[in-house]
Amino acid sequence: MTINKSLASSSLAEVIDRILDKGVVVDAFVRVALVGIELIAIEIRAVVASVETYLKYAEAVGLTTDPAAVPA
Repeated sequence: MTINKSLASSSLAEVIDRILDKGVVVDAFVRVALVGIELIAIEIRAVVASVETYLKYAEAVGLTTDPAAVPA
């Protein structure tokens, strides 16, 4: 009985290609409060994707408008 172990390794180019193809969204919300009084609130949303992927996402969530629908 033999055990075969394979290590799947990816190059940096493959990882970047996958991120740009699928996209990555980092969403963070930080709130600092002292005795129930909110001192600071920070909201961060970072999107890393190709332009094509971002446009698909933006259209799906309603961030873009159709230029033909805008009255002139």
